[in-house]
Amino acid sequence: MNEGGDNVVSARTTAGGARPPSEMDRPGIDVRPETAELPIADPTSVIFDVRDLSVSYGAFRAVAGVTLPIHAQTITALIGPSGCGKTTVLRCFNRMNDLIETARVEGTILYHGIDLYGKDVDPVEVRRRVGMVFQKPNPFPKSIYENVAFGPRIAGFRGTMDDLVEESLRKAALWEEVKDNLKKNAYALSGGQQQRLCIARAIAVQPDVILMDEPCSALDPIATLRIEELMRELVSEYSIVIVTHNMQQAARVSDRTAFFTVDVREEGTRTGRLVEYDATDRIFTNPSDPRTEDYVTGRFG
Repeated sequence: MNEGGDNVVSARTTAGGARPPSEMDRPGIDVRPETAELPIADPTSVIFDVRDLSVSYGAFRAVAGVTLPIHAQTITALIGPSGCGKTTVLRCFNRMNDLIETARVEGTILYHGIDLYGKDVDPVEVRRRVGMVFQKPNPFPKSIYENVAFGPRIAGFRGTMDDLVEESLRKAALWEEVKDNLKKNAYALSGGQQQRLCIARAIAVQPDVILMDEPCSALDPIATLRIEELMRELVSEYSIVIVTHNMQQAARVSDRTAFFTVDVREEGTRTGRLVEYDATDRIFTNPSDPRTEDYVTGRFG
């Protein structure tokens, strides 16, 4: 295990020992983003290979022993009661936990076969490849156009910005509603429209993966349905991982589901653990663990 600086998570154990320098030349994350090329997504391939992942905040172990594959071009739902580590695991996929000073990540996450927490991997480039949509819509205090254009402009996009903005808004199913008001402040949009704008903003930097942390929890049922429909449309181009407390939503939109629970020790410590990971229809109709059945049928949680 290597101990990193105060502000960067670098503590981890890596299966197989040290990585040879030439490994970073393989398809995946390239520390030279201007030359990076992603491999063509294969729905049968594993995009994230998670091995014995544990995350601590100071002395508190938030989640431990998580091992699972996340498949390309699928929607994977992370479900479980509050405090079971779903969002903590989600934030590991784009190294958002690096921004928490006390966080420590152990284990291995391979992204396209590359150690996501490798010392030569640029976390900023990770966050471009792996976009995130948060629980509450968080548009910038700018125009609709500038919300979408901001990320590509910072990244040095050299194409036609108008075309990119339109394409991103179309993919987010928002273009027809805003095309005549692109200079309008994003705060003037409804909550559902703001969330779709945030999805368009994530798409604009051409990510490989979209993470969604309870993206519908602040929305009404109609806006929620539109976001769910949008996810099913986007999965043909992107891999999506969603955290949700809504069992019906997980059953409706996801292809695979991971159920987490909370392990409570006698001294009162609570640690999230993965119980079961399988195709969504099996998780909800024929789970292999009784704890999963109790949760999805509403007996606890």
